[in-house]
Amino acid sequence: MQLQFYQVRYFLALAGTLNFTRAAEQCNVTQPALTKAVQKLEQELGGALIHRERHLTQLTELGKMVLPTLEKIFAAAEAVRLQARNYQKKTIAPLKIGLVPSVSAAVITELLLEVARMIPDLRVDLREADADGLVGMLLDGEINTALVGDAVELPERIDRWRLFEERYVLVLSRKHPMARQTVIPRQDLHEVVFLERVGCDVARRFKQACFADDPGPKLVHRSDQERHLQQMASAGLGAILAPEHAPRLPSLAAIPIEGDPVRREVQLLAVAGRQYSPALDAFIKVTRVRDWASALDKLRRTSTPASNRDDVRKADAQDVGSLIHTTIPGPPSSCPILSRA
Repeated sequence: MQLQFYQVRYFLALAGTLNFTRAAEQCNVTQPALTKAVQKLEQELGGALIHRERHLTQLTELGKMVLPTLEKIFAAAEAVRLQARNYQKKTIAPLKIGLVPSVSAAVITELLLEVARMIPDLRVDLREADADGLVGMLLDGEINTALVGDAVELPERIDRWRLFEERYVLVLSRKHPMARQTVIPRQDLHEVVFLERVGCDVARRFKQACFADDPGPKLVHRSDQERHLQQMASAGLGAILAPEHAPRLPSLAAIPIEGDPVRREVQLLAVAGRQYSPALDAFIKVTRVRDWASALDKLRRTSTPASNRDDVRKADAQDVGSLIHTTIPGPPSSCPILSRA
């Protein structure tokens, strides 16, 4: 059986009007052409669909039976045509970006604005998961690209571009005794206990760097939500080990740790060999050519409360430009928060 789309359309018009003349006008064809198309449809279905008697036109029992099915077929075909037409016109430009919990969306907001100026119909969907989860989402097509920290071992199908390196700092309430210090000596970290950030990627390296000869501080509170951690830190419950670029509440201060024992590299991932949409192509290009040293310095200073900026500048004075580097990624791990014992 080979039903023609125009035959179905003509029959539906005739079923709606029960008048050959009006149905032909509605379909913008001659009445003989409409009659011939309906007759061919009847031949395909093996029976009469229309009973015509002088000026009276009615659907036969077969016509009444197949009408609902043909209406669904016609509606589905029209929906497909509309989707194809919208795709060709590029009326929607989706861009699904994955972020690990320790990479703030603040890092890419200016990039998204730049892409939106090039692609007015841009629609961004941000997803959050750990590095392994984001790699799986990339391969499954659930996201188009991802920003991760020190990435796990990646499949050959994943392309990656190194963007920048940054240090981790101690973020704590400005009322906390350590907030008065310009740098946190490593030995002072032994006076605190960890509050765990679930799913973060540098706690293991932090523990190895600062507690190599110690069983490690006591774990107390934990959360996988940055906003909850910052609220607890603001209340004086602990101090967060966080990337220096991350936005923070005005009530929090960011203090460097002696020797910057933990640094991480942020990388951009995409599936190799997969055709880029215009939105993805634009995002990857603007991300790769961005002056990350200047961008992160601006972001870091914008997120630093005015009363704390001078102290941070003093801590940085001996190592200007050391915040942004390119290095080989380290192994994945998880992240702590600190609280005075």
